[in-house]
Amino acid sequence: MNERANRVYQEITSLYPLAHCELRYSNALELMIAIILSAQTTDLAVNQTTLTLFEKYHSFEDYIQADLSELEHDIRHLGLYKNKARSIQGMATIVYQKYQGVFPSKMKELLDLPGVGRKTANVFLSEWYKIPGIAVDTHVSRVSVRLGLAKKQDAVNIIEEKLMRKFPKNQWIEVHHKLIFFGRYFCKASSPNCNQCPLIDICKTPFPK
Repeated sequence: MNERANRVYQEITSLYPLAHCELRYSNALELMIAIILSAQTTDLAVNQTTLTLFEKYHSFEDYIQADLSELEHDIRHLGLYKNKARSIQGMATIVYQKYQGVFPSKMKELLDLPGVGRKTANVFLSEWYKIPGIAVDTHVSRVSVRLGLAKKQDAVNIIEEKLMRKFPKNQWIEVHHKLIFFGRYFCKASSPNCNQCPLIDICKTPFPK
């Protein structure tokens, strides 16, 4: 781990030692659905929606057999709900029919599922199978650029590669969660807490006081 990465790790660990996945789920299917629903919305909004969604649908068959328009209605409060409903139904169909209801543990196979991109797959693999990875969402991307761990012009996959090189593999999962917490609650997009930031001295884009 290089000096900058070590400094970032120490400070965000002090701030958020218990950072974790905030999506609520009780099994692999619920986790994957929650992650798909979380695209371009907050975990809080997803948890409010899944509170009733998971009471109504319990199995792969439930989602496969659901009327698509009804499923859309059930998640209508979330952005892109029509696309997400189709993705959920398509994902459930493939996992049930091709994998007998057991989610694959390989990135390549997960990426073939509807609605599953690299970020979604990384979150699922690290959360469910505990396979080390760093999922780069909007928070991780923003914080990485601000703290000099990546460059503004870097694509998401480049940021992921840079972070995996800078942090040891056994820290990838916790670093992912801690960077999310730091970006979600401290180094926010429009109103970062710069005045109290322990990393302000290495920040590449500090906000004016």
